[in-house]
Amino acid sequence: MTARTRIARLRTLALTGITTTGAAAAVLTLMPTTAQAAEATQMHTSHAVTTTGTHSRTTTQHTTGNANNLDGWIKQSLQIMKAKGIPGSYDGLKRNIMRESGGNPTAQNNWDVNAQKGTPSKGLLQVIDPTFHAYHVNGTASSVTDPVANITAAANYAAHRYGSIDNVNSAY
Repeated sequence: MTARTRIARLRTLALTGITTTGAAAAVLTLMPTTAQAAEATQMHTSHAVTTTGTHSRTTTQHTTGNANNLDGWIKQSLQIMKAKGIPGSYDGLKRNIMRESGGNPTAQNNWDVNAQKGTPSKGLLQVIDPTFHAYHVNGTASSVTDPVANITAAANYAAHRYGSIDNVNSAY
């Protein structure tokens, strides 16, 4: 089975699950699989799969810095964060991105308390506009849905509130 066929099947499964369940929780559960599959077609990485009994684990070595995919956006943000003294790691950013948006830079939450108040969370790290503007990092785009600007502003916010994005393990 080719990678393209597997991705098409994952997308079909995700769309079927979303339309048949109609639950926001199902969308959040299925999004990382779809986003990771889409990301896999864009990234140049090497994978090692380890199998132990019924469990398998895939290890990915990050070898690209192309700013046109999730790996590149994170790496570009880390460079800016380092220059500005904002703490955070690749793993901390990726973990939070996958939980918050599944890696979708145009994700928007239209159902939580922020959305009900008229300020939906947006982008890779689900930042509301007031937080984005308060923690925007000079040298990045002024759009909350710009991947690098979103990551960097969210990491800046997390640094001020929690010490680092690495310390965030749930909605923040």
